Amino acid sequence: MNNENNLNTGSAPHAENASASSPSQKSLSQWLSYLESIHPSAIDMGLDRVKEVANAMALSLSQSLVITVAGTNGKGTTCRLLEQAMLSQGKSVAVYSSPHLTDYRERVRYNGELPPADEFVNAFEFVESARKDTGGEPITLTYFEFGTLAAMKMMQSWAVDVVILEVGLGGRLDATNIVDPDLAVITTIDLDHQDWLGNTREKIAREKAGIMRKNGNAVVGELFPPSSLYDVANELQANVRWATQDFETVVASDYSEWSWRGKSNSYTSLPYPKIPLQNASTALAALELLDLLPEEHVVRDIIENTTMPGRQQTISESPLVVVDVAHNPQATTAMQDWLNRYDVSQMRVVVGMLKDKSIAETLAPLATLNAKWYVASTSGPRGCKAEVLENALVNAGTTIENIDTFQDVTSAYQRALADYQTGELILVFGSFVTVADVLAEQN
Repeated sequence: MNNENNLNTGSAPHAENASASSPSQKSLSQWLSYLESIHPSAIDMGLDRVKEVANAMALSLSQSLVITVAGTNGKGTTCRLLEQAMLSQGKSVAVYSSPHLTDYRERVRYNGELPPADEFVNAFEFVESARKDTGGEPITLTYFEFGTLAAMKMMQSWAVDVVILEVGLGGRLDATNIVDPDLAVITTIDLDHQDWLGNTREKIAREKAGIMRKNGNAVVGELFPPSSLYDVANELQANVRWATQDFETVVASDYSEWSWRGKSNSYTSLPYPKIPLQNASTALAALELLDLLPEEHVVRDIIENTTMPGRQQTISESPLVVVDVAHNPQATTAMQDWLNRYDVSQMRVVVGMLKDKSIAETLAPLATLNAKWYVASTSGPRGCKAEVLENALVNAGTTIENIDTFQDVTSAYQRALADYQTGELILVFGSFVTVADVLAEQN
């Protein structure tokens, strides 16, 4: 990899302290602990601080085609298919996404691979120097903001053909939005993060539409866009491709295949993807708008083989175990559909959630599954007690006899494995941290 712009690798970013406690002497894990400590809150919406540090870094991605992807669900898998399509055409590609499951390095991919830890350390040092050298008090950055700037610094140094940025929260005020994209993609819009984005789909849609630009290109994969999204698109005079209007899918009744129609391209008898179908459709529309659709046989191959850790991911065939990070109502409603593809006698469902999510609404679509439930408490300040999940399931129609509670996800998963019988499916969902705990058990 090209490191010519990863500066300050040989000295501390702040010369007055070169001791072992200086951030420049730290490992990646020590850096991450440091980043958690330097800002008073985990979320601090606004772009002024980030832009000031970016300017001090002389940060620019103008040499790359930039695609920014926002949405309540589906961002990661949409980014993944776009990445695979670009790589298939010989382009160099960098992707920034969040959160990670088991390794912080998952947040940045360079040509499909995770960069070595020292690349992150060098980039963190550069950001640290820039935030302290803006002429006044050091500018405070959240964990996410610091990581976003570091990722962009790495991408700038690699001078890749294509940069794909996954929005962390919302869009308009997210740190990724300091860059003007060549294409804005909005996957889905639903109620999530209401404390920050608003308590209606109209308000949330306006926040996500903040990644659009005047006269810019955009693709909207949401099947039922709120009127505010149309309003913003019209105000900006954006060139937008809308789901159902400009591209659409038709699915076979047995979920074995599907067809896609865009503005000027169409495919029939496509293999059913291993990622949510609408996200695959949205990615194809984005590629079509950019005139970057691969040849048809390549499209078929990419759709058949694109996977994403933690998204409809089969981690074991015997016993059959599928994990998914679904944690809001829209995601579990979609899950209800894709679970139909599994011909199983019964499901054993392991779930752990965070208390700031819409727990009752999220569990309701799955409450009537033919399933045994293993509900687990999660830890930390956002952790949720298993009994809260149990009550939500009972209120939604699950019989109390089909629910067992556990102190942690690991215990719940181990019991599900012990109870498993041939012909069943173990499903794990509810949070990134829940899936991460189960993935750790596999290693």
